[in-house]
Amino acid sequence: MSGLLDDIKAMAQLREAQGGKWEAIKPEYAARMRAQNRFHTGLDIARYTAKIMREDMAAYDADTAKYTQSLGCWHGFIGQQKLISIKKHFGTTKRSYLYLSGWMVAALRSEFGPLPDQSMHEKTSVANLIEELYTFLKQADAWELNHLFRALDDAKEAGDKSKEQELIGKIDNHETHIVPIIADIDAGFGNAEATYLLAKKFIQAGACCIQLENQVSDEKQCGHQDGKVTVPHEDFLAKINAVRYAFLELGIDDGVIVARTDSLGAGLTQKIAVTNAPGDLGDQYNSFLDGDVIENAADINNGDVVIKQNGKLMKPKRLASGLYQFKAGTGEDRVILDCITSLQNGADLLWIETEKPHVGQIASMVNRIRDVVPDAKLVYNNSPSFNWTLNFRQQVFDAWQEEGKDVSAYQREKLMSAEYDETELGQLADEWTRNFQRDSSREAGIFHHLITLPTYHTAALSTDNLAKGYFGDEGMLAYVKGVQRQEIRQGIATVKHQDMAGSNIGDDHKEFFHGDAALKAGGKDNTMNQFG
Repeated sequence: MSGLLDDIKAMAQLREAQGGKWEAIKPEYAARMRAQNRFHTGLDIARYTAKIMREDMAAYDADTAKYTQSLGCWHGFIGQQKLISIKKHFGTTKRSYLYLSGWMVAALRSEFGPLPDQSMHEKTSVANLIEELYTFLKQADAWELNHLFRALDDAKEAGDKSKEQELIGKIDNHETHIVPIIADIDAGFGNAEATYLLAKKFIQAGACCIQLENQVSDEKQCGHQDGKVTVPHEDFLAKINAVRYAFLELGIDDGVIVARTDSLGAGLTQKIAVTNAPGDLGDQYNSFLDGDVIENAADINNGDVVIKQNGKLMKPKRLASGLYQFKAGTGEDRVILDCITSLQNGADLLWIETEKPHVGQIASMVNRIRDVVPDAKLVYNNSPSFNWTLNFRQQVFDAWQEEGKDVSAYQREKLMSAEYDETELGQLADEWTRNFQRDSSREAGIFHHLITLPTYHTAALSTDNLAKGYFGDEGMLAYVKGVQRQEIRQGIATVKHQDMAGSNIGDDHKEFFHGDAALKAGGKDNTMNQFG
């Protein structure tokens, strides 16, 4: 990427070539506007972010301490503020992504109103949110560079050459807020063709990474709810192929596919797999079906289905819904088969939906997968559906009990109680929670940690606190003390909400377009000046 001064020179040459027709165009302004808009299409973004993600995957393979993280978003502004905060606190966006949760789209973005996570929301609403997120992230670039350009003008006016050079260096080395988004396509919203068409929409909006789950589209259920129904591998692999073709068609040769398995908590299947020979993939899938051995034809009733399982005729258990039931206790074995099969057939990363955050449980499955696919890596859902406090306190309690440590001071059924917060057990459980991502990335192959719907909960919590005070005795002080004063003291840029929304960028454009006739909003009477 060329620097600001080079771009100004190029713009000047371009202007001169127009024979005076572009005299009103100032090369420096044009160069600034170009710097503020590096990405012109979603495909530009997908190519750029796919490269980042592939490099991060290789870095993790070399050093498991270099895992990546993301937080779920349901609005472009939320995603923008996360990246601004990350840059503010850590100076870089490296290894920081965004996650786009189908759950949050269903609950917060559907035209039908709030919906459960069952793929009932509009197909294109996730693609629209991807585009929205990147629109806000690009605006964050423009906003940050706008401040640097204004500081550069001040340095020029003051004749401070050293400051000028420093600011030009910051502009030329500006790190974009554009980061990879892992986008949830649920179970594909239909057959493989529907998955392909929707994946193209995702990619054209900017997605370099698509997460696909092995549930039945029309029975899709949240991964942490009951009633999940999986599909045979041949159906799932067809959708993985569909997503890969979509990436390749659009020129994203290094697009990333996350294959998610819900088999650990799914006890049902809609279909019996097609099998042509003992031990093939379909036969392996069917080997997990629960049922009754057929001794003679009289055991077969009207409407029964009979298959051959382990050399014997077997009648799979069929529910009133028409679904078939898996044998109890086979979930982990089905997960292993799912993961190995997906990685051997085009997936890049795995997602194993679990019922609790337990390093040992995840590691036991990943180690079995890595016996076959040594570089297997996971995307893991650090889900708000888990009661993290209770889970880790139970894990500490159980570990102490197994070690023979005296746990008589604690009641396992009451471990969630606030009275345990400052106890040895409570503090150790918090330490295990603090280290969960580090430990599981080292021991359980987790490349990427995400929280699916954090801002669903932060929005509810902060709104509750504000409403309690504002509509109660505190009145306006609830907002001033709890929100605005904190924004000022913590350096949160949104305290100048006009600037954050692009008012200063608009003022500069007015000057570019109108010159001295520009009517600006940021003059002495703008109340944002009260914030310095």
